[in-house]
Amino acid sequence: MELVIRVDGSLRCLYDETLDLSPLGQVWIRRASHVEPTGQGQWEADLSPVAGPVLGPFPLRSEALAAEAAWLRTHWLAVDCLE
Repeated sequence: MELVIRVDGSLRCLYDETLDLSPLGQVWIRRASHVEPTGQGQWEADLSPVAGPVLGPFPLRSEALAAEAAWLRTHWLAVDCLE
């Protein structure tokens, strides 16, 4: 799990259950995307909750999840941390 410490002291990460974040303070979790099937049986990752694009379609859900995580790491995780 990657933890990014922002200028204001808050942390940002892509949540998973690898690490219990509660000892670090108040935890606030929000959805960054929606990975959903298309009508054609493929998968898309809609990153609009973080002002991102719709990625896909992908033939496998796992590919959509991997693309979602890669986009979030590149375009969202460390954004504004150096301001």
